[in-house]
Amino acid sequence: MGVDAVDAVVFDVFGTMTDWRSSVTDALAGVGGAAGLRADWAAVADAWRLRYGVTVGKVANGQLPWRPLDDLHRLMLDEVLTEHGLNALGEAERHSLVRAWHHLRPWPDAAPGLELLHNTPVVTATLSNGGVGLLARLTKQAGLRFDCVLSAELARSYKPDPRVYLLAAELLEVEPRRLLMVACHPNDLEAAARSGLRTAYIPRPLEWGPDAAPVDPPAKVDLVAEDVVDLARVLAGPGR
Repeated sequence: MGVDAVDAVVFDVFGTMTDWRSSVTDALAGVGGAAGLRADWAAVADAWRLRYGVTVGKVANGQLPWRPLDDLHRLMLDEVLTEHGLNALGEAERHSLVRAWHHLRPWPDAAPGLELLHNTPVVTATLSNGGVGLLARLTKQAGLRFDCVLSAELARSYKPDPRVYLLAAELLEVEPRRLLMVACHPNDLEAAARSGLRTAYIPRPLEWGPDAAPVDPPAKVDLVAEDVVDLARVLAGPGR
């Protein structure tokens, strides 16, 4: 697949472009440590993230009304802190922890890969469940140069709702079959493919830490790349 096959490329952000686990673990350790608390902060971060798919899925399928991701992150955080005996953390600390998702560290290949894509004809954009404000702050501080910031909140839903993928194609004024969705999560790519998008899988073996089980790519995917730099080189084609 080359750039002649697609007009735009949209990227998942949490996990695909950024290392949420180490970023959130450090935020929890910093806030919790300052409050005099001790915990397995990586386990707390994992427990918080594990609620994510179920929670946004309930919004996507209509079981819950739409709410901004920051609000959902706060609901999930409150549950996790209670389960781990960390209710001593107050309102200001909890707000700070929710905002940690606005400041995730990028994977080392993310920014260089986007710069390579910037030199091709394709338009690049986020397509994340994070809100527009969150994504604008995250991409700016992380040095991730996208041409456009798109969010599931524009569809008042969350991935894997097909409306999210189709709205991205509509807003970018491209046919779904000429829009490439890039993610490290098979369920995201499978939903994008069902919506008529092209798909590219990038493995992130450290997303859940060094001891996590490997994740297999979807059974059907248009492209598998080592990382964002490799993706950019494949799309650019020979000689670019």
